[in-house]
Amino acid sequence: MRLVLVAAVALIDPDGRVLLAQRPEGKTMAGLWEFPGGKVQAGETPEAALIRELDEELGIATSDSCLAPLTFASHGYDDFHLLMPLFACRKWQGTPQGREGQRLAWAGKTALRDYPMPPADLPLLPILRDWL
Repeated sequence: MRLVLVAAVALIDPDGRVLLAQRPEGKTMAGLWEFPGGKVQAGETPEAALIRELDEELGIATSDSCLAPLTFASHGYDDFHLLMPLFACRKWQGTPQGREGQRLAWAGKTALRDYPMPPADLPLLPILRDWL
């Protein structure tokens, strides 16, 4: 089975809310909410992938020193196995905007479970809620 490495981030605002992005129509699992991020390309670190993806998807900038490893997901889908480190980030420049047509939402600690998410993301929620 093919292994896919995806880096994701919990962007945490000063009020302790976490940014979620809704997968746009036309993508697999469209309509589900997820942590921003994306595939790690060959020769790229997970941190570098996040810095690139946050710029491309949300128009914000951050640095390695602002990305703290938090936990990870390991989930088998039908045609691949996903390995996804989740980082926490409280410091970035710019205001997140859905540059790829995705809707964004700031979710408080208790509201995170109200957003339907891909199966790989669900086990991350209790860990993130405890950490917030």
